[in-house]
Amino acid sequence: MLDPRAMPKQKPVSPNFSSGPCKKRPGWSLNQLDNALIGRSHRSQAGKAKLLEVITLSKKILKIPKEYKVAIVPGSDTGAMEMAMWSLLGPRAVDVFVWENFSQIWLTDIVQELKLKNVREFISEYGKIPDLEKTDPNHDIVFAWNGTSSGVKVPNGNWIDDNRTGLTICDATSAAFAMHLPWDKLDVTTWSWQKTLGGEGAHGMIALSPRAITRLTDHTPTWPMPKLFRMVSKGQVTDKLFEGETINTPSLLTVEDALDGLRWAEEIGGLTALTKRCTDNLSTFTKWVEKSTWCKFLAEDYNIRSESSVCLKITSPDIDPALYPELAKTITQKMQDANIALDCGAYRTAPAGFRFWSGATIEQKDITIALQWLDYFYNETINNLK
Repeated sequence: MLDPRAMPKQKPVSPNFSSGPCKKRPGWSLNQLDNALIGRSHRSQAGKAKLLEVITLSKKILKIPKEYKVAIVPGSDTGAMEMAMWSLLGPRAVDVFVWENFSQIWLTDIVQELKLKNVREFISEYGKIPDLEKTDPNHDIVFAWNGTSSGVKVPNGNWIDDNRTGLTICDATSAAFAMHLPWDKLDVTTWSWQKTLGGEGAHGMIALSPRAITRLTDHTPTWPMPKLFRMVSKGQVTDKLFEGETINTPSLLTVEDALDGLRWAEEIGGLTALTKRCTDNLSTFTKWVEKSTWCKFLAEDYNIRSESSVCLKITSPDIDPALYPELAKTITQKMQDANIALDCGAYRTAPAGFRFWSGATIEQKDITIALQWLDYFYNETINNLK
């Protein structure tokens, strides 16, 4: 058994544990982008073919039903979620579930920007999840499937009524390609390229069920709609949007990178292989936490613990809890300075601790080594804080 006080002899092959943009796939290099349509129009035949391939491969790997429409949209997952809320909310009451930073942002936008009045708020602290069973099937529902900043995920879709009349709007940015999503329960689903497949930022994806498509044509928002959010023209859904004709100009260099990640995912076995890599990575953290005397999962309930965004909280009995933030900050800096784990600090509003991306592009061995260093830097730092 390794002595946690001894300096580890190895370093991770990759220190990139950022929760977005995330680590590139194993074996990635800039040479993978040689076929990018540099200097070409995204509206050219070749450009539209690349964009459509992103949509087609995404639907195939995620096992999205054929009758769902999928589009590439501006502004990463944030843009996709804003597009969904501004386009679809209004005709029904809304239930919003909040347990981390980004779902709090969606609540703020619904109440303060869209100024909807009939809104029910279900809020819990970091590491926990609200009572999902309290939702009303006649209401629209807005929630994140996986809380990137809290390490908490929705355990399943059983709480969503099959006979609902409202729409479910799901932020799945750190769940897509990392977890199996029950598409029959999801009417609007959003994600970005920069998470599980390690793509670049700025581009988002939105998947719409037939029910969501019907809402688009049956409901006209009472507020002005920015061009970047418009999915309807003259009362009709803009079908070309779901065939690769984007609203604004995408980066075709980034498109090529997204295609590289999708092709890699397909080559290694698709969603089954991707989710297995994530669960295997989580098991490495689980084994470490079970032996740790000073650190635990922020999500104590295994059933809601994320396998893509692992959040840890300091629980050391050796120092005053008031010193936890300083301890976490010092260790995080040491991990960065030694090029062991970059960007592994907890989210700024979360309890003192650490956050490691553990999506499918992360190698299990790198996690094992990084955690050895985490123990080492803890023991090195703790004596100076007592």
